Amino acid sequence: MSNVVIETIGYLAPAFLVLSFLFKDMFKLRLINSVGCVFFIVYGFLISAYPVVIANAIIVSINMYHLFFSKKKISEP
Repeated sequence: MSNVVIETIGYLAPAFLVLSFLFKDMFKLRLINSVGCVFFIVYGFLISAYPVVIANAIIVSINMYHLFFSKKKISEP
């Protein structure tokens, strides 16, 4: 894979993470944050930075849990 593609993925990852913090809606925040984390996971594999892969895989897992399994907790008063 070309360096330009790898760098582009590397720049998209933090861009999505920063973008996610502009949302007040937690669903949108976690969803966009997860997209950024997935870019970081791909980037981490491409540059063999496995701590980046592990950390972002954990964050995606936490986001997915809150998005899909704890909706009752979020919507309860």
